Amino acid sequence: MTLPTWLRQHLTPAPDSAAAFDIRRGKSPWTNGIHLLWSLWIFLTPLFGEGYSLRWGALTLLSYPLFLWLYVKVIVGPRRHGWRYALAMAALSLLLLRWYPSGLSYFVFGCVMLRVSGQRPRFVSYALQLLAMNLVYVAVAAWIGYPSSLWLWVPVMTFVVGTIINVEHASQEKDAALALSHDEVRRLAATAERERIGRDLHDLLGHTLSLITLKLELSRKLFERDPARAKSEMEDAERVAREALAQVRSAVTGIRATDLAAELASAKLLLETTQVQLDYAPPPQGLPPEVERGLALVLREAVTNISRHAQAVQAQVEFVREDNAVQLRIRDNGRGGVSVDGNGLSGMRDRVRALGGSLSVDSPRAGGTQLLVRVPLVWHEPLLPLRAVGAVGVLPREVQGHA
Repeated sequence: MTLPTWLRQHLTPAPDSAAAFDIRRGKSPWTNGIHLLWSLWIFLTPLFGEGYSLRWGALTLLSYPLFLWLYVKVIVGPRRHGWRYALAMAALSLLLLRWYPSGLSYFVFGCVMLRVSGQRPRFVSYALQLLAMNLVYVAVAAWIGYPSSLWLWVPVMTFVVGTIINVEHASQEKDAALALSHDEVRRLAATAERERIGRDLHDLLGHTLSLITLKLELSRKLFERDPARAKSEMEDAERVAREALAQVRSAVTGIRATDLAAELASAKLLLETTQVQLDYAPPPQGLPPEVERGLALVLREAVTNISRHAQAVQAQVEFVREDNAVQLRIRDNGRGGVSVDGNGLSGMRDRVRALGGSLSVDSPRAGGTQLLVRVPLVWHEPLLPLRAVGAVGVLPREVQGHA
């Protein structure tokens, strides 16, 4: 069943709406709809007063759908218009106040939703807005003849709930800002790394390629007049090219070796966004590139699991370098109880197994989780798939070294 076009247009979140803000954070736009449960007071209020009546039923049928519509518009409407819908809730309550005490809930919702809408006012500005609205309420209630106890109860309720919602939204905005700073740090780190790689390659290859070009041009000119000299120049160009190739391989190894250190810094940022303190020591130097990359990917998956599932407040990463192996230990003080490998843990086992290593998990219930990874530092050349062997044949080792 599809919604009518006009209704779908009204329910589509505006780019600057509260719902769009939640969507950008990966939440459902209707998460805040849980607060509508407080509107049950509309249906319970008659139990504490004159009871249910035909007038109460008629006013509820007329006003409650309008209240729901205003609530939705606060969530999905543009922020510059949100305050209008919040004030409309309060106005609806005041208009019905003489005949419909249940409508006091509309007033409370209007005061609270004023914080959800608008341009995120400071708490002082929001408190002044609440004060002005409640002064209007007290004046109307006194004019109608409401009991003096309600003059105090409603303002106190709006200030308490409004303050709670204000603190909640301020915390959400800080979390969103921290997540943005985390993404910005990643982007700046990647940009700086690309710039460094560009400078290194320019310094490394610029002079070398110019030298090779000059020697090849010289050998071409000497080819007919002095073949021996031309051959010597070509041999020099070949030697320079081989040296450049070795230097490029060394530079690439150095670039890859930064993966684990960068992953540790990224892990600390990620866990800080979920209020988890991460302690770690720098990784050992001189690890083979394939081991470095594999441990970095295992660390990334483990930190992601801690952030999402562990409910920890502290984590620790340790490295132990042995003669022919390296150990990675990742611990947290979360809820533990990991007894079955999920997708993340299975992926980590596959990566460690591909490096010829082992992974053990110690996760007693309510006792945190410890991952211990041990990887040998002796590199075993992987076997070629049968299709690759059949396609290229078995090359001599001297040739393979230059392939």
